[in-house]
Amino acid sequence: MSSDVAAGDQVTSGLDRRTELREFLRSRRARLRPEDVGVPSHGRRRVPGLRREELAQLAGVSYAYYARLEQGYGDTMSADVLEAVARALRLTDEERDHLIRLAQPERQSTTRAAPPPQRLRLSVQHLLDTLGVPAYVVSRRMDILGWNRLAAALFGDWAQLPPEERNVARLAFLSPEARDRFADPERVALSVAGALRMNAGKSPADAHLSSLIQELSQKSEEFRRLWARHEVSCGTVGESVRLRHPLVGEFDLVHEPMALPGGAPMRLVTYHAEPGSRSEEALRMLASWEMEPLR
Repeated sequence: MSSDVAAGDQVTSGLDRRTELREFLRSRRARLRPEDVGVPSHGRRRVPGLRREELAQLAGVSYAYYARLEQGYGDTMSADVLEAVARALRLTDEERDHLIRLAQPERQSTTRAAPPPQRLRLSVQHLLDTLGVPAYVVSRRMDILGWNRLAAALFGDWAQLPPEERNVARLAFLSPEARDRFADPERVALSVAGALRMNAGKSPADAHLSSLIQELSQKSEEFRRLWARHEVSCGTVGESVRLRHPLVGEFDLVHEPMALPGGAPMRLVTYHAEPGSRSEEALRMLASWEMEPLR
């Protein structure tokens, strides 16, 4: 790994569950201000956020018990304790699930073989081809498995990239051309980092996923900075994203990822415009210019 990676930002060839648990809890504790949770603030604080003893008190557990959890030893903690800590930290549902996965992973989850690469069912590609909005499918590793022609018109022709470069995280952090398609690329990058951390927590033995994180850490200062924030998210859902296109300029589309049933987890990602909006017209213009029959 590059020598300029800070100690708190390092990733390894496999997800170190105890380190992840420790750093995640510290980061969530650091974002809480004493006044936000009714804790008296006395004197100058050397670190941001709540102290360990304050968080333990809020959660209704002993300091020693919470300290052991924050040291990475969650295996012996009861579900009630983890729930109490999650409430005290004001975790989102996604963050709560991430905490439980790190504290009490499934038995043998760190030793079983990494799952095989995912492949797109032909029926799903047919579905993509019939959708009238930009759409693509990503794997748990954030590889782009399939897309329709309107997605290629909007984001660029992924067919021109080598298969190993067709990855949402790699494009978000390492491709200036891909980043230029978004008016706020850092917002997108933060969402991607959060989704990548959530996926890594679900598949700690996936060497391919760990290798991707390692590569991004070596090549992108922005990734190292955002990764150190320990955000956990499945990405923006139902939110408007401002796109930037060389033909139709800037316009807003609503981003909707959704899980596909059956087999290994995949997500269908769609972008649509609000009916009657200027963005709907821009998308229609893009479709008419870019969706000409293949010759």
